[in-house]
Formats: sequence, structure tokens, C-alpha cells
Amino acid sequence: MDEWPEQAASETGTEHRPRSPGNRLRSPLADALAAIGDRWTLLVVAALLDAPRRFGELQEEVRGIAPNVLSQRLRALERNALVVARPYTQRPPRFVYELSAAGQELAGALRLLAGWGARNAEGASAPRHAACGTPIQARWWCPTCEQPVADDEGEELHFA
Repeated sequence: MDEWPEQAASETGTEHRPRSPGNRLRSPLADALAAIGDRWTLLVVAALLDAPRRFGELQEEVRGIAPNVLSQRLRALERNALVVARPYTQRPPRFVYELSAAGQELAGALRLLAGWGARNAEGASAPRHAACGTPIQARWWCPTCEQPVADDEGEELHFA
């Protein structure tokens, strides 16, 4: 089984050496966190969910992010095939950034994370159904069996 690298690829694209034997092995969660596991990256992805944006628009949307950090996060998202950068001028080179299909798949996970944050933050409330006002719940669902999967069936959830 592959070992988990200590850090994601550097900005130059070189891989870091894997951890020594006995350290944590790779898992689906570790792979996901390697691709999008920091505050700024998640906020950049969230800002791109509605529409493609230019660099300056992303800086306005993701308040507090330094330009160099935004550049690094966008490059990492491109390397991980979550964002596509399309040039709109050649001189100087400028790009519009949009989520790839894989990046769009993060929308559900971000909604779940935002809902969790809302339920656990002081003075915040969980997302509500627009039609009736009931707090929304997320549940696992098996499309083959057309059955919900109970939370206590967690041991039966397997990642292939």
C-alpha cells in the first residue's frame, strides 16, 4: 500500500518523500485533505461554485487572503484538476478561473461542512428548507437498493 506523503507537491511540482514506515497510511479522507484541506482553498472553491471568476474578483470574494496565497492555492487546485484557468488576455497574461467537473463535485461536501459549522457555531442556525422552514438533514443513500443508510451502519461503509 502507498504511504502518505508528508506534504503535497511543492509549487515547482516536485514530490516530497513519503513518511517513514509505521506512519499513517493513505486513506480517502487523507487524499481529499491533501487536495483541498486548508481554509483558504475551501473558501476559494466556495467562491467559484456560483460562477467563474477573475483573480481580482476572487480576492474580493475571499476576504483577507493575500495575493501570493491566492496564487498558490489556485495553482494547487489546477494541479489537482479541480480548477481550470482560461486566459482572457495574453499581455499581461490574465486568467479566469472556473471549477472543473471534479471541483463542482465538492459543492455537496462544502454544503455539509457549512451546515455543520452553522449548527455548531454560537448564534448560527442550520440550513432550512425554503418551502417549510424545517432544518435540512443530509443522509447517506444507496442508489442501487434505494434505501437510506443509517448512521450506525458506518462500519458497513467501504471505500473501494
